[in-house]
Amino acid sequence: MGISSAQPRAYADIAYDQDNGINFKERGEEITALFSTNEPKLIGKGLEDLGIDYVKVGVFDVDGILRGKYLKREKFVSALKGGFAFCDVVLGWDSNDQLYDSAKFTGWHTAYPDAHVRLLPETARVLPYEENSLLVIGEFTGTAEQICPRGVLRRVLDKASEMGYIAQAACEFEFFVFEETPRSVREKNYQNLTNMTPGYYGYSVLRNSVHSEYYHELLGLCDAMRFPLEGLHTETGPGVIEGALLYDEALESADRAALFKTFAKVMAQRQGLMATFMARWSNDWPGQSGHMHISFKDKKTGRAVFYDDQKSMDMSDEMRWFIGGQQKLMPEILAMVASTVNSYSRLVPGFWAPTAATWGVENRTCALRAIPAGEKGQRVEYRISAADINPYIALAAAIGSGLWGIEHQIEPTSPIDGNAYDVPTDPALALPATLFEAAGRLRNSEAARSLFGDAFVEHYAQSREWEEREFRKAITDWELARYFEII
Repeated sequence: MGISSAQPRAYADIAYDQDNGINFKERGEEITALFSTNEPKLIGKGLEDLGIDYVKVGVFDVDGILRGKYLKREKFVSALKGGFAFCDVVLGWDSNDQLYDSAKFTGWHTAYPDAHVRLLPETARVLPYEENSLLVIGEFTGTAEQICPRGVLRRVLDKASEMGYIAQAACEFEFFVFEETPRSVREKNYQNLTNMTPGYYGYSVLRNSVHSEYYHELLGLCDAMRFPLEGLHTETGPGVIEGALLYDEALESADRAALFKTFAKVMAQRQGLMATFMARWSNDWPGQSGHMHISFKDKKTGRAVFYDDQKSMDMSDEMRWFIGGQQKLMPEILAMVASTVNSYSRLVPGFWAPTAATWGVENRTCALRAIPAGEKGQRVEYRISAADINPYIALAAAIGSGLWGIEHQIEPTSPIDGNAYDVPTDPALALPATLFEAAGRLRNSEAARSLFGDAFVEHYAQSREWEEREFRKAITDWELARYFEII
C-alpha cells in the first residue's frame, strides 16, 4: 500500500530488523542501560559485544542543524574519556555553509582551529535506519561553550536550579510534507511543488488512515530513538502534519525536539518525500508553529510551582511573574525565537500567529497562553515560536526571560480576553518587524546579556544580521512580478 496510486512507496518496519533480528526498541533500551554506566571501558566492551564498529556523533550548530561524523569504536571510546576535536567553522558559518563576515569568535583571523567537544553518554540512541549503529550527541566546551546552543540552555537551566526550580518543557511542530526530493525541488526552483495530500483537512482520520503506514513509521521512529510523540495529526493545509513531543526536563526536551526535526526529514527523504520546518513556505497557507510548553517543579518538594488554587485562575505568583518576564523581554530577545528572515512572514494578523507580546488565559491569539490545567498540567505555552526554531536557543530564551521575571517580580499586563488582533498594540509590547531589527534589539539588551552572556549575544546577533544581509542580496519572485514590466 503506497501513498499515491502513481508511485507506491515502501515503508520501513521500525519496530524490527528482520535481516539482523534486532528489535529496535529493545536495542534502544540496551544502549540506554549500557551508557548509563558512564564507564568508557564497559561501554566499549558492550559495543563490541553488540557488533557495533562505528558510532555517529554530532553537535547542533547555531541554526539547529546537526553536524557530525562517524567515529570508529576505539576512537569513540577514547572520545568518551577526553572528548574530541571538531573544526569550529560549524560555529562560524550559516545554514548554507557560508562564512560569517563579522564573527569575532572564529573566522579567517583565527584560521578556523579545532574546538573541543565532550560527548554526552545520556544522549545515546539507536539508529533504526543504519545497520547496527547508534548516535551520541556532543556539546562544545572551552571558549566555544559560551556560544554553543546546548551550553546556553544548560546555563539557563543551572540558573533555574539555583533558584530552586526544575524546568520542564515540550515542543510541538507543524511541518509540511511533499512528494518531492532534494533534487526535484531545486529543478522546480521551489515552485509548483506537489504536497503529500491536497486541500484543507485538519484532524483528518481519513488522511491518517489512507497514509497510516507513513504515520506509523514516524511514530515507531520516534519511539525507537527515544523522542516519543504524545500526539500526531493532520493540520489545516495540504500535507501539513503536527507532532507533539512528550514532556520531560527541559534539556532532554530540547535534545528530543532537535532530533525530531532532523530525523523526521531523514525519514521523509528515505521515502522519496520531503518535510519542511520553515516558518512559512507559501503565501497561500498559514505558517508552521513550533510552540513550547513550559512548567516548573520545586526541587525540594516536587510541587508544581505554577499552580496555586488560592489564586485567581490557579496561577501562582511565580507563574504570573514568569509570564511578566516573558512578555517584557519578548521584544528584546525575539531574534532567539524568530531566528530566520522567513520567521517574520508568519507574524502577521489572522494567520494563527501572534503579532505583539500579549498574553491570555486559554487564548490562542496571544503570544503567551496560560493553561490552567490543574496541578499536573498547569503551564505556559510560548506561541510566538515557529517550526524553524533552534530548540536549545528558543527554550533558553523562553525559560530565561521567565526566570528574569520571577527574579524581578515583573507583573504582566491584564490578560487579553477575546481576539488579541483587535486590541491596539502597546508600543512597549510591539515586536521587531524584521530579523535585522530583532538582532539589534538583542545586542542592546542588558537582560539578554545577563542571562545568556556577552559572548553568545554578540555572536548570535551578528549571525542574524548576516542572515538578513544575505537575504537582501536576493531578487525575489515578488519583486520581478511587481516591477519587471511596469516600473
